[in-house]
Amino acid sequence: MAEKESLPKITKITTQKRKGRYNVFIDDHYAFPISEDVMIKFRIFKGMEIDKKLRAEILAADDVSKAYSKALAFLSGHLRTEHEIEQKLKEKEIPEPTIQATLVRLRDLNLVDDEQYAESYVRTMARTSDKGPIVIRRNLRQKGVLENDIDQGLAEYPDEDQVQNGIEIAKKLAHHYQREPLTKMKQKVRQGLMTKGFSGDVISQILEQTHFEADPELENEKLNAEFAKVWRRNRRYVFSQRKMRTKRTLYGKGFSIDAINVLLEQQTDSEGI
Repeated sequence: MAEKESLPKITKITTQKRKGRYNVFIDDHYAFPISEDVMIKFRIFKGMEIDKKLRAEILAADDVSKAYSKALAFLSGHLRTEHEIEQKLKEKEIPEPTIQATLVRLRDLNLVDDEQYAESYVRTMARTSDKGPIVIRRNLRQKGVLENDIDQGLAEYPDEDQVQNGIEIAKKLAHHYQREPLTKMKQKVRQGLMTKGFSGDVISQILEQTHFEADPELENEKLNAEFAKVWRRNRRYVFSQRKMRTKRTLYGKGFSIDAINVLLEQQTDSEGI
């Protein structure tokens, strides 16, 4: 009866300089490196026989272990989305099956959770930024978070909180546009709030609860300067058309119709018409 062919056998295991990493020797030849957790998982020891199938399983597990370590380093100190981790591992040219196995392990250990990420991200943005939910949603989409998880996250930023934050933002915008006519200032503030990602309904509430007050001297100075410029530009028209065009242009710029009429009356008197 023929003797059973002996399998390759581990003859030596040595430690690497990197903590938690080991070199495995089979039949007195260097075979492969492994991590401590893989060694424990497969109960690897000196004298252990290893066939091709087991060796392939050990190497695959070590690939996941190395990818997992890279993912942990990327996660260090920061929450990350699954998509961000996946992209980071792809940059390191890690095979897709290994990446997916790594993500499974991270999920099982609750080290990655897109819903939790979305909630934390929304709370932070609401507290530290001037961005509304529309921009926040767009940012989370770019990070690969699914819509359901985004919806759960945005529940952390209710309308009443948006309005309170929006009022402070509106005040800053109003100050920035304080040289504009009052009507124009409100238009600019509304546009600014839209750009920052607040919805129309929330913006309306913000504007209702924000006190806007233009500087009368600045507004009058601005109107006089604009009037002189527009009046001069319309000098080729007959007087009645010149008045009509000037009034229409200045009103479109947000100036009070009463203030415009006062200047037009003064101009009429000065020209003796």
